[in-house]
Amino acid sequence: MKVLSVASECAPIIKTGGLADVVGALPAALKPQGVEMRVLLPGYPKVMDRAGQAPAVARFDDLFGGPAELLQAEAGGVPLLVLRADHLFDRGHGIYLDESGQDWEDNPQRFAALSRAAALIARDGAGDWRPDIVHGHDWQAGFVPYYLHRMEVGVPSVMTIHNVAFPGPAAPEMLGELKLELDDYHPGGLEFWGQISALKAGLVWSDKITTVSPTYARELQTETFGMGFDGLIRARAADLQGILNGIDTDVWDPATDPEIATYKTAASKKKATRALRDEFGLPDSDGPLAVVVSRLTEQKGLDLVLEGLPDFLARGGQMVLLGSGQGDLERAWEVAGARHEGLAVRIGYDEGLSHRMMAGGHAVLVPSRFEPCGLTQLYGLRYGTIPVVARTGGLADTVIDANDAGLRAGVATGIVHDPGSAEAVAQALSRLADLYADRDVWAKMTRNAMRHPVGWDVSAAAYADLYRSLITA
Repeated sequence: MKVLSVASECAPIIKTGGLADVVGALPAALKPQGVEMRVLLPGYPKVMDRAGQAPAVARFDDLFGGPAELLQAEAGGVPLLVLRADHLFDRGHGIYLDESGQDWEDNPQRFAALSRAAALIARDGAGDWRPDIVHGHDWQAGFVPYYLHRMEVGVPSVMTIHNVAFPGPAAPEMLGELKLELDDYHPGGLEFWGQISALKAGLVWSDKITTVSPTYARELQTETFGMGFDGLIRARAADLQGILNGIDTDVWDPATDPEIATYKTAASKKKATRALRDEFGLPDSDGPLAVVVSRLTEQKGLDLVLEGLPDFLARGGQMVLLGSGQGDLERAWEVAGARHEGLAVRIGYDEGLSHRMMAGGHAVLVPSRFEPCGLTQLYGLRYGTIPVVARTGGLADTVIDANDAGLRAGVATGIVHDPGSAEAVAQALSRLADLYADRDVWAKMTRNAMRHPVGWDVSAAAYADLYRSLITA
């Protein structure tokens, strides 16, 4: 089967978050399932640098305001089709945000162009390659199913929701400019609270919808988590499937990771922990070293950690945070870092450091208010770094709580707490200190964590089965 994956980012080529990791891992994960996947990616400057002198396999005279071409390339082991449209993608700073931190004003046109190119590939092919399925990811690929429908291209589509909180809005006055039909602008179509929504287009016109964990698939059908899409998603529940994300276990492998002091068992993490403490200037301690690697946004719940932090540090715990995001949260963590000797804060992002933190930490915190899947807790499991997570989305699907039942059965892999509560996070940090103090229990939990399956095998098979069902239909 030939599958075109359409996304706005793809690791290791261009990345702002977990979406890129998933998109980058899928082609290799699906190959043993008999799926040949290529990723259609915008030709940002970093992507063009990696693509090199790739050959053009298609050209477009006018794609939303200028000429464009489609390059066939491979970068980071990922087979690519790169949409080179310099008028849309050849610009500095962020791939979504301008120098002031605001969305690029022409984001609707930029990602409509990506979606339109995908539909044209499905119709006409890219050189001698033509997909059997088109698989779009999040709002940036939301118009793909719509264009396939309107262009009467007989290729089925799958739409994956990685985070429903981003609807991909555009003003209704842009209907014509985005090559959308006025007749389709209504509550059962493109209209979403008085605006066009690219994500809604994908959810209405795709043949199948997936999301990134079974629990999130259920949560999306509720008013609390559906962000206004819950009614539509309930109406399409028969076409919805939650397929848990995995991680690239070659890239994330504590036995071979070039960024860390390698180890094969959690009992041999001590050198990595010592190195992390040295890097951040923290002294040795009898308490657990907790790490946070996260975007600093309200969704991620890092504001909830600050209330319980003093008690955790008073018990000998330490914490290291790496992240960036909302200015008020950045400042709050910087203030806390200056106030507490056991807390080290680094604002920004560093891929190598994230590996060293995952290896050196005893626990990793993911206190999200909602979390479609989450990859951080999977990295923690892989590295024997106990996840302390909220009971929501994929966090609930991947971590077995160290409650009485989990401990008695000997299956616990982490600490799970109620979402959205500073008190619940504080209690989880207290449980972390208690569990770490019982070295036999802690050793058992870390062994369980490192044995927990976090790869793509099961989920890749589920995607392949879904693709086959569409082709058969």
